[in-house]
Amino acid sequence: MKLVIAVIQDKDSNRLTNALSNENFKATKLSSTGGFLKEGNTTLMIGVEDERIDEALNVIRDNCSQREQMIAPISPMGGNADSYIPKPVKVEVGGATVFVLPVESFFQF
Repeated sequence: MKLVIAVIQDKDSNRLTNALSNENFKATKLSSTGGFLKEGNTTLMIGVEDERIDEALNVIRDNCSQREQMIAPISPMGGNADSYIPKPVKVEVGGATVFVLPVESFFQF
């Protein structure tokens, strides 16, 4: 058995949890915050049998899309903030960061 930990954007959360449920995967949903954009993320913990790991990864891949987003850059450190006019820049967001960990034992009470 494996534990799949998937960190995704909140925008993809409902679509992914529905798709996982439709394929009979059970997931625990946790709220989290991203480090780069400091926006809300969702972390899913999914218990997966070894023979279904590729299927679970495909469901995640198919339901977590990457997209471009405009953000205002942070003012430069040590510079004069009065003369700093932020120009929005495009960054790629979305997709999923996925960790697959071995599970020694699993209990459900």
